[in-house]
Amino acid sequence: MDRLEAMTVFVAAVDGGSLSAAGRQLRMPLATVSRKVSDLEAHLRARLLHRSTSKLTLTDAGRDYYASCKRILEDVGDAERDASGEYAEPRGELVIAAPIVFGRVHVLPVIAQFLAAYPEVDVRLVQGDRNANLLEDHLDLAVRIGALPDSSMTATAVGSVRRVVCASPAYLAARGTPQSPDELAGHCCVSFDALGAGNAWRFETGGGYRDVAVRSRLVVNTADAAIDAAIGSAGITRLLSYQVAQALQEGRLQRLLPEFESTPAPVNLLFDGRRRLPLKLRAFIDFATPRLRERLANIA
Repeated sequence: MDRLEAMTVFVAAVDGGSLSAAGRQLRMPLATVSRKVSDLEAHLRARLLHRSTSKLTLTDAGRDYYASCKRILEDVGDAERDASGEYAEPRGELVIAAPIVFGRVHVLPVIAQFLAAYPEVDVRLVQGDRNANLLEDHLDLAVRIGALPDSSMTATAVGSVRRVVCASPAYLAARGTPQSPDELAGHCCVSFDALGAGNAWRFETGGGYRDVAVRSRLVVNTADAAIDAAIGSAGITRLLSYQVAQALQEGRLQRLLPEFESTPAPVNLLFDGRRRLPLKLRAFIDFATPRLRERLANIA
């Protein structure tokens, strides 16, 4: 039995919550995953997992062994990175996650500059508007917009963005310009569902927050779609400032109700700082942080 492989399978099963998840992550048949965990339990003469149709739970022995396996596999990974030179000079692949529009508009240009400066480093950019999990999704770094939950991850602040209400000049000429959030009830709205419910938008009024009912004639699941719909005069939309910055600058959209905008949302670079950082990751953080701060300073 290859004990390191068996440990890897066991840890993947616990982290993923099921043997099937471990199989998908490791690209291994379910039967093979199950056999390797069973072989490991037989070798240890101890049950590590309680298996059910819905989930896996660790036994007391499994909980201690899981923590030891994580530490051992991390040490092996560090040793391999030392041997390959990742701790001697920036090299290897970086996996970075970012929101779709923010990734395209701000992260991608910085990555292009970084690749030119560090020819031994390759980058895989994963774009999506869901908050990826660094450990489960095997990410080196994630760009996170919004308040951070309590976690063991390390965050480096690079700026902030606001929720902005806007509409096309043509729509406003035809339907009028709202002067307060309450007037939105008389307008057609385009909602981006990643920013919350489509039937109410939250505004800051009098030092507090208030949810204002809106009529979303159109609900979309990408910021680009909301921008295009608003430019096409389908209605008033609300997006993050970086998402609409170009359209506002070009005059295709007009900013509304700025005095009611909520407190800016922070933008952070999120990474696992509990262990020694590979030079490729440290180099990217040091390179990207001042450049992203400069870019965001112009749009917050």
